[in-house]
Amino acid sequence: MRAVDIIAHKRDGKELSREELEFLITGYVAGTIPDYQVSAWAMAVFFRGMSPRETAALTDVMLKSGAVMDLSGVPGPLVDKHSTGGVGDKTSLILAPLAAALGIRDPMMFGRALGHTGGTLDKLESIPGYRTSLGAAEFKAILARDGFAMTGQTKEVVPADRLLYALRDVTSTVESIPLITASILSKKAAEGASALVFDVKYGSGAFMKEAAEGEKLARSLVHTGAAMGKTIIALLTDMDEPLGNMVGNFLEVEESLDCLEGAGLPDKDGSPPSTGPADLMEVTLELGARMAVLGGKAASPEEGRKLCEECIAGGKPRELFLRNVESQGGDPRKLLELRGKWRSPVSAEIRVPPGAEGAFIRRVDAWKTGRAAVVLGVGRDRAGDPVSPTAGIQFHRKSGAAVKAGDRIMTVWAAGEEGLAAALPQLEDAVEYGREPPPARRLILKEISGTTMEGPGQ
Repeated sequence: MRAVDIIAHKRDGKELSREELEFLITGYVAGTIPDYQVSAWAMAVFFRGMSPRETAALTDVMLKSGAVMDLSGVPGPLVDKHSTGGVGDKTSLILAPLAAALGIRDPMMFGRALGHTGGTLDKLESIPGYRTSLGAAEFKAILARDGFAMTGQTKEVVPADRLLYALRDVTSTVESIPLITASILSKKAAEGASALVFDVKYGSGAFMKEAAEGEKLARSLVHTGAAMGKTIIALLTDMDEPLGNMVGNFLEVEESLDCLEGAGLPDKDGSPPSTGPADLMEVTLELGARMAVLGGKAASPEEGRKLCEECIAGGKPRELFLRNVESQGGDPRKLLELRGKWRSPVSAEIRVPPGAEGAFIRRVDAWKTGRAAVVLGVGRDRAGDPVSPTAGIQFHRKSGAAVKAGDRIMTVWAAGEEGLAAALPQLEDAVEYGREPPPARRLILKEISGTTMEGPGQ
């Protein structure tokens, strides 16, 4: 085989064989096929797309380019959840102990924040002492004992993805749905789960800005997973506004604890919750309901959601969360002592500007909020940049709230004065006001599941 022929085949819209993909990717990892040829192939894929069969073969080749977690001996079911990234999205921190409390084991592998979306690894590392770099044996032992374990991706896991993603980033081929699918699924398959729930986000704060593009990615993940023998359910969810009331590493750990203690759940008489981030709980419970279905604990999403609500009310997920903190080197008592207190001393408030009497908050733009959070020190634009555990944003009012001049909208904490000064105008610009309340948001647009294979897609 020759790389130039493989490039030509894809340029001309042909379906590549597994052997061709294996030759190309294996050669790239080994250093025998140069960047410029893989760049040409990636651009051909960007324009020509890949069939589900082709995407599945690419995913499997990438998966087998490195180590795969061996979870034999760990009793199942093994079900994980993955989000395509958003602002204020801490659902993984809530779902892992919730799934474990339902009797589902969740092997969770994740990365650091890059750009405007947060990283679960950075959030967990804001807990004093918490270790996110686990060896395979320790990861397996914690998973078996606690019901879930959380670790960062190592260099040994899917090296093909690490190389290919860096190349796509500098060749304007990141937005290719087949390449995104292979990137996500190869890493999730490497962690050993047999079933997956995907939270595919769309909107200003998501990678996919339009619902139609988000749905294409969701269908690609579901169909490619089916071709690999994985059972997958995807939910298409709104990320046009930040999720929950907290954006920031330790702040989001705190909010996760709030959720595990029942904040945001309806009162027993069925009335709306008086406190807590209802939007965050809605997305979390719907994702948890699907994990319950895939784990064989519920026959339907409705039954799964009820189980999740009852489980949180019983307190076991909170207990497992704190047990995992201890298992991975953290101090649960220190965490609880710092809760509500550990903040950067550099802070400010954002209030409703003059002339806003009789107004409503129409929208809080997630992308603008996420970019401001990076400036504050919550995230990073380049791998290796430091992040602050105590920087972040707390929302006191969000879309739909009636406001008047002077009302407090946010409290903002920054790693330094310079970052605070730069972020405040961005956050002020993120809030949109109007004389009428906004229409109700539909947080869950649709569910995508099944094993039907479809034709070639972009």
